[in-house]
Amino acid sequence: MAKYEVNLKINDIPVSVEEGATILGAAQKLNFRVPTLCHHSDLCLAGNCRVCVVEQKGARALIAACTTPVSEGMEIFTNSVKVRTARKHIIELLLSEHNSECTNCYKNGKCELQSLANEYRVNENNFLKLVNFKDYQVDRSSPSIIKDDSKCIRCQRCVRTCASLQYVSALAVAYKGDKQKISTFFEKSMNSVVCTNCGQCVNRCPTGALVEKNYIDLVWDAINDPNKHVVVQTAPAVRVGLGEDLGLAPGNRVTGKMVAALKRMGFDSVLDTDFTADLTIMEEGTELLTRLQKALVEKEENTALPLMTSCSPGWIKFIEHKFPSLLPHLSTCKSPQQMFGALAKTFYAQKKGLKAENIVSVSIMPCTAKKYEADRPEMRDSGFKDVDYVLTTRELAMMIRQAGIEFTELNEENYDSIMGTSTGAAVIFGATGGVMEAALRTAYELVTGREVPFKNLDIVPVRGFEGIKEAKILLQNVKPEWGFLEGAELSVAIAHSLSHANKLMTAIQNKEVSYHFVEVMACPGGCLGGGGQPIPTNEKIRRKRMAAIYEEDTHLDLRKSHDNPEVVAIYEEFLGKPNSHKAHELLHTHYTKRNKY
Repeated sequence: MAKYEVNLKINDIPVSVEEGATILGAAQKLNFRVPTLCHHSDLCLAGNCRVCVVEQKGARALIAACTTPVSEGMEIFTNSVKVRTARKHIIELLLSEHNSECTNCYKNGKCELQSLANEYRVNENNFLKLVNFKDYQVDRSSPSIIKDDSKCIRCQRCVRTCASLQYVSALAVAYKGDKQKISTFFEKSMNSVVCTNCGQCVNRCPTGALVEKNYIDLVWDAINDPNKHVVVQTAPAVRVGLGEDLGLAPGNRVTGKMVAALKRMGFDSVLDTDFTADLTIMEEGTELLTRLQKALVEKEENTALPLMTSCSPGWIKFIEHKFPSLLPHLSTCKSPQQMFGALAKTFYAQKKGLKAENIVSVSIMPCTAKKYEADRPEMRDSGFKDVDYVLTTRELAMMIRQAGIEFTELNEENYDSIMGTSTGAAVIFGATGGVMEAALRTAYELVTGREVPFKNLDIVPVRGFEGIKEAKILLQNVKPEWGFLEGAELSVAIAHSLSHANKLMTAIQNKEVSYHFVEVMACPGGCLGGGGQPIPTNEKIRRKRMAAIYEEDTHLDLRKSHDNPEVVAIYEEFLGKPNSHKAHELLHTHYTKRNKY
């Protein structure tokens, strides 16, 4: 049914908005900012914090702008004396139960509550400081996330994020009244609940109640240790997010400046996760074609199709908990981060004449789940922990500032050699649909000898922000050795955010749909919307980051993984061929069925 326009006034200015819009949305249309600590554009409406209260003409009580729908003829005031006084008192009440040691807080300078306290000039608290009377706990059990109840304002963004956006529900509201708190299933630690470590809760938290576990000082120690050779890898999504924390607008590509900054910080070698993203395509593409051959030629009924991508550690932990019967469908490929870590302490060490125990492998990721992934016991095929430390995009920005580097003034520099060359296919791993597009560019050409039949290699059907996308590619005039695929229609699907992954996996498990290849990313928009990316993150910002990723792909000379000369060389010199015994030893892994706790 068509919606109609609703006419109202905000601060005496007429505005027309669509039926069903909120007062908050109407105010934003007129560029009036109404502060809120619980509302987020990615989430359902809340109205928990009450900071967004506004005055309606003729009404006795103030109303919440984020949950109140507009009505015809409504007159709203967002900045009256009554509103400003109420907001200040609400902020003071929140601060009365908040551990306000701001200078010691990880979110100092990035805290929404701190910003509002400054904006409303809350310089003395008119309410009893209740935080001193509560037995707060700090949960450091997770390798990815720290939960500090003393800084929680119970806005419930994290709960709504975990339940609706990610379909995990590792966090819940517990107890009532002054005992209400955000619980991990009644005090089970962050490390024991069905937490995927995706960090979307961290990305939404307005205070320092949820933050990533910080490894900055350990990385500085390694850099300053003359006996250690510190190698750093950077993920594709970092280059389109980092600038936001260093003075640039969303959508800026900062690849060259990022490399220059890392070299100035003292890393011994600055390399690219995109190199092993290209390697992942070679391994995963070969795995897909092998499974198709088993299913179509050898008629093996138990062949696990569709093949599912394994690049996103949040998604891996989700399927281990929620859909263990589908684990055989996962590609055995490690993520690009972990492939890189294994090769850094074997192939790279050999090329550089270094001992593996003297190499410290650091990765810069848009993702908090990568911290968890690096800690998995399966990720030690080099004989050591393959990736020693994982830093988020935000942590890298902190280190650059700590180093006193004027980021925006840097000249661009190139990655070092040996695992530093990559293609546009690897860059687009950072966007939802990117792994699928990269794989199709290579698999189609391997089978037919021709480039994919899409203009400028852009496989548009797998791109965009639709929750679940589908595409089909017809294979015709294939090479003789792939004759069994002649006329086959390759069917693929892509999902991003775990709520959409849940829908897709349920349909696959119930045999309601049939595909050959499926890509899943845990975070909205893929890695570019990861839990370790600069805050805030919303759809508008994610779209700008995605545009930047595809722009980088378009401007690179090499845009197909199999054209990467360093990938060709590592097979010739070290691995043998895709899916070889050596490749399986270092680049592949297995997964674990997990219980609820």
